[in-house]
Amino acid sequence: MLKLAFRNIFRNRSRTLLTLAAIITGVTAIILSGGFVEDTFIQLRESTIHSRIGHLQIFRQGYLEYGQRDPSRYLISDPKQVIDRLRPIPDVKEVMARLNFSGLANNGQADLPIIGEGVEPDKEARLGTAATLVAGRALTGTDAFGVTIGEGVATALQLQPGSYLTLMVSTPEGALNTLEFEVVGVFRTFSKDYDDRAVRIPLAAAQELLSTTSVHSLVVLLDDTGATDSVTSTVKGTLGRQSYEVKPWHELADFYNKTVALYKRQFGALQFIILVMLALSVASTINMAIFERTGEFGTLLAIGLRRLQIFKLVLLENILLGCVGGMLGVSVGVILAAIISGIGIPMPPPPGSNIGYIAYVRVVPSVLIAAAVIGVLAASMAAILPGRRASQLPVVEALRHNI
Repeated sequence: MLKLAFRNIFRNRSRTLLTLAAIITGVTAIILSGGFVEDTFIQLRESTIHSRIGHLQIFRQGYLEYGQRDPSRYLISDPKQVIDRLRPIPDVKEVMARLNFSGLANNGQADLPIIGEGVEPDKEARLGTAATLVAGRALTGTDAFGVTIGEGVATALQLQPGSYLTLMVSTPEGALNTLEFEVVGVFRTFSKDYDDRAVRIPLAAAQELLSTTSVHSLVVLLDDTGATDSVTSTVKGTLGRQSYEVKPWHELADFYNKTVALYKRQFGALQFIILVMLALSVASTINMAIFERTGEFGTLLAIGLRRLQIFKLVLLENILLGCVGGMLGVSVGVILAAIISGIGIPMPPPPGSNIGYIAYVRVVPSVLIAAAVIGVLAASMAAILPGRRASQLPVVEALRHNI
């Protein structure tokens, strides 16, 4: 039966090529769209991590829930002790401390509400690979009272490198404190909302501004994003029952999670549409082939083949076509993905972002398997009704087609 089915699919080469072309096109479309979506996930993930969040963050217990109302109650009072315990953990590349604050920025003429961070510049430089400097330079360890500001802040207050900016904040004790800073750089990250309000100053200057030696969070940078979950578990075990919260990046990146959920549903709908279109396209070709082979099926029934065997023959022929088309489609898809990735696809900035990017088509094993399976499944589904009709042909009427 298998040998007969294999020979039958090459009897009418033009119709076989037409069916294969439909399967190859559908399989290739799934591979290219799936690879594009996967690249979007990867680039968005790495931009989210390296813009600001890091791979995981450590806070005092309750900071994420209540820290917005009273951040001074949830400070890490001895960050050095915690950092020293985290550094020996495998895959940990860097641990950096941050002190958050909010207040007013003044350029001598106008005020602007800002959100600020005291950071360790040299360590942050190793994290912030996805932040782009649009003017000036990055903070360094020698900038005692330097500040880098988001692009939106620079535009609102008409600031540029070399300008001076006064920050006014409330200390944990409730007093007002001000310090003057020199703008050394203007940055742009993946989030436009963040750039419209963000300023970054050295950690020591932030601690002086807030009159504290504590920090709000510790940000951990890893060698490999894939190790995030295992390192998170290790960190939780290392800190034991102390009052700390350890959050991996994917629990802090709300925009990323919603975008991935949206794209996955869209890609699932696209796969279903391609499956239906493939099935309809292949079914049309099979119906034509069944009609032309009516006399052949009548002869097979007349010499003793069972009707179930006729159905199995038609189904097997199309499963073979689906397998051949799936393999060819995977090959074509991988080649096109490599060509497109070699060129790159310039993309505009996503919603809420200032930065465009170059998209690629990733070769994802799970997508390749899914595409090949869909090709075979579509061909198989398309053969069910025509195969059933061929197996139910009246023998006498079918034999008349041979005259």
